Amino acid sequence: MAAHLQGWGLWIALASACIGTYLCRAIGVMLAGKINQESEIFRWLSAVTYAMVAALTIRLIVLPIGLLDTVPLWIRILICLLSIGIMLSKPQQRFVPALLIGTLLMVSYGLMR
Repeated sequence: MAAHLQGWGLWIALASACIGTYLCRAIGVMLAGKINQESEIFRWLSAVTYAMVAALTIRLIVLPIGLLDTVPLWIRILICLLSIGIMLSKPQQRFVPALLIGTLLMVSYGLMR
């Protein structure tokens, strides 16, 4: 009997998580037309978002966990610099090639090792 109730608890938790997620999204859709993208709060939120992405990217490069931790720091930094150089050569056209080259270089290092 307890196992049966425990199964219902998982379904209730899943349904609650879904309702909470979609409720927040619905509120966001309703408010989207009323938000001034030039307002100070929106600019602040954008700055915080970009800062978090930058911080997580740097952390991934400098303090990785898992398999990436086996790659020496100087190689990770060199591959990042090469990818950034490719992207900056023509930013509108080189984003995907930069990601592809960086990924292929990292995979190549792993295969040669």
